[in-house]
Amino acid sequence: MIEVMFFGQFKDATGVSSIMVEEVANTDMLIQMMKKRYPALESSTYMIAVNNAMVTENTIIRHGSKVAFMPPFSGG
Repeated sequence: MIEVMFFGQFKDATGVSSIMVEEVANTDMLIQMMKKRYPALESSTYMIAVNNAMVTENTIIRHGSKVAFMPPFSGG
């Protein structure tokens, strides 16, 4: 299983702070699954972290991973 966590407006849009999902091979597949389950994500801009590391490209997800959908942020 993979834990998918939602932060900020994504927690509001999905109505949950986290869910467990069956295995998916990579972040692209997970994003498509989450957009189908939670249509509000379709038009949203977000950042993704896998096991506490920000990712910007399709990334392999292994059993037991934690994936976070977060609002974009900037430093300053």
